[in-house]
Amino acid sequence: MRKSFIIAGFALSVLACGSSQQSVTNDTAVAIDPQVYGNSITAAELKDLLYTFASDEFEGRDTDSKGQKMAVEFLKDYYVALDIPSPMADGDYYQEVPLVNQKTPITTITVDGKAFENYTDVVAVGSSSSQTIKVSDIVYAGYGIEADNYSSYKNLNVKDKVVLIKSGEPKNDNGTYITTGKKEDTKWSVGRQALSSKREVAERKGARALLYMDDAFLKIMARYMQASASTGTGRLALKDQQDQMMHLMISDKLGKALLSRIETDSESKDVSTDLEIDIKSNSEDVNSENVLAFIKGSEKPDEVLVISAHLDHEGIKDGEIYNGADDDGSGTVAILEIAEAFKLAKNDGHGPKRSVLFLHVTGEEKGLLGSSYYTDVDPIFPLENTIADLNIDMIGRTDPKRIGDRNYVYLIGSDKLSSELHQISEDANSTYTNIALDYTFNDENDPNRFYYRSDHYNFAKNNVPVIFYFNGTHDDYHKPSDTPDKIEYDLLENRTKLIFYTAWELANREQRIVVDKEIQ
Repeated sequence: MRKSFIIAGFALSVLACGSSQQSVTNDTAVAIDPQVYGNSITAAELKDLLYTFASDEFEGRDTDSKGQKMAVEFLKDYYVALDIPSPMADGDYYQEVPLVNQKTPITTITVDGKAFENYTDVVAVGSSSSQTIKVSDIVYAGYGIEADNYSSYKNLNVKDKVVLIKSGEPKNDNGTYITTGKKEDTKWSVGRQALSSKREVAERKGARALLYMDDAFLKIMARYMQASASTGTGRLALKDQQDQMMHLMISDKLGKALLSRIETDSESKDVSTDLEIDIKSNSEDVNSENVLAFIKGSEKPDEVLVISAHLDHEGIKDGEIYNGADDDGSGTVAILEIAEAFKLAKNDGHGPKRSVLFLHVTGEEKGLLGSSYYTDVDPIFPLENTIADLNIDMIGRTDPKRIGDRNYVYLIGSDKLSSELHQISEDANSTYTNIALDYTFNDENDPNRFYYRSDHYNFAKNNVPVIFYFNGTHDDYHKPSDTPDKIEYDLLENRTKLIFYTAWELANREQRIVVDKEIQ
């Protein structure tokens, strides 16, 4: 009942306001004040939407769960009620995202005939298919790094080869990292970000398999994967991006069996060894959905601005519902209000010059899966025609570090690809909203690595300029206590308006913003 009431109310609001504005008076064009439409974004409407979207009824919106299916239906119904169409054939608002549930595989590995133990010495990371590899030589690529001033792959051809690398990165004599000249950890240093960064390089080089020696992280991964095996759960991944490269985490013991001096030797080389790897998969197919709605541009329809947020959250754990009101219910309802504002303008004859795509992605909590599918597998609109992505992920709360100075938002990525985008964002804020724009997490050496941790990054890596709007973490982050009553709706309203005014300028300015910086 509540969902139907809310959607019907918004539809009536659009119809009531749709005839009140005129774009031409006595054949003379009138400048349009976007605040006429931005003021339709209100704390009350955001609250009504969020109390439904982040309710217990939606069961935490875990990817492919009953609650996630209810969430996508809610979003579709909202756009249908406002007569905002889908950009896809036959009016289908759902972009199907084929996934695979990677249940823990059975992995066996031998080196020169000696067997090593699964979980103790090796775990397969991300492989969804059964496969066997037998080789008599491998390539050792040191730290597995490729940076502007340091490459482990110099003069190496690893295409279709098994590659061995180790954790960490090289340092100068003064203790600073060679790649940055600083002591702060980088994306190559430790943990999951290093795992991802080094894997991406090996995949790009065409490696057949990657053996990554990191004893400490192996133990963490092994505990997680053993627990998953015992419960029958798994890890979701994109089905379309599987089987590109086998990836194994290995122990120091196994690393030394392959190369005895691996801990001290960083020189890349070929290594003779009889290696056999056998993986037996237990994976299952899973299907989920992105939700897409679209307002076609009046003058430059082929140029597309994307406004994105993720619709999923953590679901139910140990009987408790993780509502995800801030993460990312706040971003989801912000898009709904922004879409309504653009629709009001279109009804008045002031539709955007460029097209605007409202993109609600699935599987963000599982590894940015929905946005990766859109950008890397099935972009509905060519990425070369995508002018920018404004991504919203948690904008309804206050970072404890900002208590007492709450009129702020963290901006990440605005200056990384386009100087113009950054300036447009600054100007929109100074003109309309006067929020303190905090760039703390925009630092390339930020240890949190937030730039790489939300859906905008899948656009940025494809050379599409981005802004990531974020309020920072708080005590309820990824906890069942992230509930709608904790949201500060006045902040959510003002931050949503900032995004709308930025989007308005991007969609209506004469020239498309220019990409004048290299991908980071």
